[in-house]
Amino acid sequence: MKMKRKYLIIFVLLIILVGYFLFTQTGKVDDWQYQYNPTLEYSFIIIPCLIVIIPWIAISLYLIIKGKPIIKDKSKKTNPKRIMGISLLLFPVILLFVSFISILTIPVLILVLPIIIIAFFIWAIIYSIKNKIKIALVGLVIIIIIFVIGGLVVILYFSGFTGPAAAGTRFSMLASVSEMGYSVGGAKDIDNFRRNVENNYLPLPTDITYEGLFYDYYFDTGEKEACKELFCPSYSYAISQDPFSHEDEYYLSVGLNSGMKKSDFQRKKLNLVIVLDISGSMSSSFSRYYYDRFGKKTEVEISEEDLGKSKMEVARESVVDLLGHLNDDDSFGMVLFDGSAYIAKPLRKVGNTDMVSIKNHILELTPRGSTNFEAGYKAGTSLLSIYSLINQDEYENRIIFLTDAMPNVGDISEEGLFGLTKKNADNNIYTTFIGIGVDFNTELIEHITKIRGANYYSVHSSTEFKTRMDDEFEYMVTPLVFNLIMKLEADGYEIEKVYGSPEANEATGEIMKVNTLFPSSRREMETRGGIIILKLRKVSPVGELKLTIDYENRKGESMSGEEKNVQITETVSNFYENTGIRKGILLSRYADLMKNWINDERESIMINKTIEVSVTLEEGVVIPVEIELGKWERQSVSLRVSEEYKQLFSEFLKYFKEEMEEIGDDNLSKEVTIIEKLIKY
Repeated sequence: MKMKRKYLIIFVLLIILVGYFLFTQTGKVDDWQYQYNPTLEYSFIIIPCLIVIIPWIAISLYLIIKGKPIIKDKSKKTNPKRIMGISLLLFPVILLFVSFISILTIPVLILVLPIIIIAFFIWAIIYSIKNKIKIALVGLVIIIIIFVIGGLVVILYFSGFTGPAAAGTRFSMLASVSEMGYSVGGAKDIDNFRRNVENNYLPLPTDITYEGLFYDYYFDTGEKEACKELFCPSYSYAISQDPFSHEDEYYLSVGLNSGMKKSDFQRKKLNLVIVLDISGSMSSSFSRYYYDRFGKKTEVEISEEDLGKSKMEVARESVVDLLGHLNDDDSFGMVLFDGSAYIAKPLRKVGNTDMVSIKNHILELTPRGSTNFEAGYKAGTSLLSIYSLINQDEYENRIIFLTDAMPNVGDISEEGLFGLTKKNADNNIYTTFIGIGVDFNTELIEHITKIRGANYYSVHSSTEFKTRMDDEFEYMVTPLVFNLIMKLEADGYEIEKVYGSPEANEATGEIMKVNTLFPSSRREMETRGGIIILKLRKVSPVGELKLTIDYENRKGESMSGEEKNVQITETVSNFYENTGIRKGILLSRYADLMKNWINDERESIMINKTIEVSVTLEEGVVIPVEIELGKWERQSVSLRVSEEYKQLFSEFLKYFKEEMEEIGDDNLSKEVTIIEKLIKY
């Protein structure tokens, strides 16, 4: 009778355990783990595991201890109880080890494991009954339940189970427009440049990138025929006089077109890990600089909506806004980092997660400690590492890394975070960097976002960021074209400079490279950021250009475009095939002028000498030279405009306004505002 009661108690405990696991895996779970004591992170896993493991080990040890050797005819024989106890104890351990080795070496052996398991249970049941070891049957039941629950957890976790309510809910937010194009990876704005000028600070040269500037505008891509492929480049040429030297310059534009309809566009299921900087620097106000190696904190203007907010507050609100774009069959995890990293939330299907509670936890986060980029990034990678082997046609793996980019602990060299990001890209884990505040270090991020599948945004207003993500989130996490290479064959021309691609410095006289193209919106037959400009050097009168394109789709399949011939027949100055290339040339010259100004002013300050101006009326707008300012730390320098550059800006402003009128894009007026401020400063 006592034995039956024991069995009943064990059976009830097992039923409770099964119910617990089924509830946690199929119900809405608040699996937020972050506390200031990181040892508590995995307690929610350890406790239920102990509940299962303890009775299994207890029964096994009980049989081993009770199974004293049997003495018969003066000889010892192994007690069947001990044999059964050892078998119950070792079989799951050996099975787990063999499974792990099989996955790493010979995956096909996994198919043999069910046969081994069935054979073991048949033998164990017969042996227990034959030798009247009833409690061993309880141990076998526990092992079976462990196997069933483990298998159920794995199936639920990887199959995207979200319950019947999720069926048919996946749709594209972007199906209202009939067409789409492409923009390159890398920077998606030049907000840091504009905000620095507005707040009377001299920007860094990396604050104004060509691709970031282009993404602020829509371009006529010069598409002459309907695209029916994933990617269809179009080509246009121009002969344009330099606004200062009035020398003719030759340009070629590459329009980034797609045959994919927005109504057909659907991003893949997303395995998303957000890595959030919670270091002490995030406590500084959105209306302050806090980056300088000299410790300067200077008030700057800020929008009324974010007045008095800290960077952490804006970052929290931005993350919560991002989560609103996830579908039930996406997976979401979160890592926090200061001097160390903490897994705040393990990766789990959104449909199985209590997202309301998770958002509340995020809104409660407070900043503290130092900054260790690599610790946070490695922890985020660890959550996604298992997903690098899953079906890439169905899933997209992405880390969104939010920081104010002020490292002061750990490896802050380019090889640190840069190497980790590149390794992840090679394993199909891509990264988006989001900079918080006006002191966001574009010098560091510019290097990182040249990597396959990477891009970055800056946040200067929580409301502005929310609006932007409403329009762009689906595109931000869905790179479609990789490793684009354009080859130019021409006796008369060679590539002098590429504008609008983070990989511009990798170009040669015959080859242009672009690591990643992301989908981009179209309006009124123009594509946002949908152009790359090539400045050509004329070496002979031969005007024929032969252009070929090779690239990879997101499955890794190599694709080739048709060879295109472009004949430069026009000889008159200021000829433009369309407004797209005209706008691209205007913005490229604007960015060149601004970069030269920043370089020359900073060099003058560094060497404490009178400024030597790179741009002259004789030489025109020259291609700026990259300068090294030191490892990743920014130097806050008050805005400075020499008289020489004020004269150049005045002359350039006339040209800019004339071109703006010819192009017919009033949005260009925001650059006019910048130029006018620099003239009057």
